[in-house]
Amino acid sequence: MRSRRAHRLAFYALMLALAMIFSYLETLIPVPFFVPGMKLGLANVVTMVVLYKIGAREAAVISLARICLSALLFSGAFGLIYSLAGGALSLAVMILLKRSGRFGMTGVSVAGGVCHNFAQIGVAALLLETGALLSYLPVLVVSGAVTGWLIGMLGGLLLSKLARLHL
Repeated sequence: MRSRRAHRLAFYALMLALAMIFSYLETLIPVPFFVPGMKLGLANVVTMVVLYKIGAREAAVISLARICLSALLFSGAFGLIYSLAGGALSLAVMILLKRSGRFGMTGVSVAGGVCHNFAQIGVAALLLETGALLSYLPVLVVSGAVTGWLIGMLGGLLLSKLARLHL
């Protein structure tokens, strides 16, 4: 029993560490987009893997831990607010779509990427008290779909590698 619990804890720690590495790498990548603060969302590969390999609750815990630690290390309080909003809506939508059984991992990830951007632009519009930010939505929908597709593909690849390792 202890061995199984220790194995599970080690896997969670590995996933959180990997998500943090991806978050850090993302700070090093200059992304020439039209929307300030836009990122690729590489750490969401880990969220997808945990969601599909273990479950929704565990994906939520890993995602929340990663968002809080990343804000502490890289982005500060406003980054935390935006990331929590985006992460919460994104994960909720991904969990619902996965449970529906009608979408593959890539489709679930695309929906998550788009919803993440909707939540963040909504929070920004509220905090800055301007609807003008909504003009970024077309760019954000496209970028969320593209990065969501990429994250879904990478997540599927990582999941298949983990399956071969019996992790």
